[in-house]
Amino acid sequence: MSEEYHEINVKGFVNLRKFERCPECMSTRLVRDYELAEVVCTNCGYVIDERIADRGPEWRGFNEEQRKRRARIGAPTTHVIHDKGLSTVIDSCDHDSLGKRLSSWRKAEADRLRRWQRRTRMLDSAERNLAYLLSEASKIADALNLPKAVVEAVAVICHKAVKECPIKGRSIRGMAAAAVYLACRQLNIPRAFEEVIQASGSTKREVGKGYRFLVEELKYPSPQPKLTQYVRKLSNQLMMKKKVEELAQTILKLANELKLTSGRAPVGIVAAASYVASVLTGERRTQREIAETAQVTEVTIRNRYRELLDHLWLIVSV
Repeated sequence: MSEEYHEINVKGFVNLRKFERCPECMSTRLVRDYELAEVVCTNCGYVIDERIADRGPEWRGFNEEQRKRRARIGAPTTHVIHDKGLSTVIDSCDHDSLGKRLSSWRKAEADRLRRWQRRTRMLDSAERNLAYLLSEASKIADALNLPKAVVEAVAVICHKAVKECPIKGRSIRGMAAAAVYLACRQLNIPRAFEEVIQASGSTKREVGKGYRFLVEELKYPSPQPKLTQYVRKLSNQLMMKKKVEELAQTILKLANELKLTSGRAPVGIVAAASYVASVLTGERRTQREIAETAQVTEVTIRNRYRELLDHLWLIVSV
């Protein structure tokens, strides 16, 4: 058995060394241990070399399935692309590898290849719908400044929606907005329903219909949003002091214990609690200012405000 590897010496040169037998017992049973960077004889345990370079892949596989599915080269797989990034893409550059400008007939040939390559990436209507759905979802996520983890979660929801239930006859933009809103609720990202609607350009009916489809038909869990995240976001937008945020958190905690938050829109109850806290701490914000920032109506804030005063026995001087 012949074993060879690269060793970097002191001067930085790469030497190609070969080991055929153990110098101690003359055995050919040699094993590379890349974790310890050693070549070891399994017969006598003699360490032949201690400075071998790991030429394996850069990714990690935690089980056999992951190790089989990974490749040495290429970009990592992602659900954001409809084919998970496994296909190739022909660039639209009009220069060759040497930087020279392509001739007209070469450019026309590259355009034809690019067009056929796009066609082969989407074989049927389901893949076209998925590609369009992911594109719309990415636009909405960018408009809402959502982190990469949320974008990946949205893409997984879109893949499952197209795979398990046909979305023919439904609004693609509404489905994309519904997937974004569902992913935000699952990952506790404070984004209101009205924010998602405004970023998507869809109607409330389309997004609501798509959201019910994801929750009821695909059995996706829809956890209740944490009001603390909304309080922190609203306080930062209104540039209120820390004591206002802490008091609003306390008011919401008491309201939750009294079941005042059940059946209410989270943004409305948070806006009312923030308004009460701003008045009690002397950092007064008007109802109109809070309503415009939270994207709710002043009527909603007044209704939740009266409920908080009646049940929590708060005295607020107007």
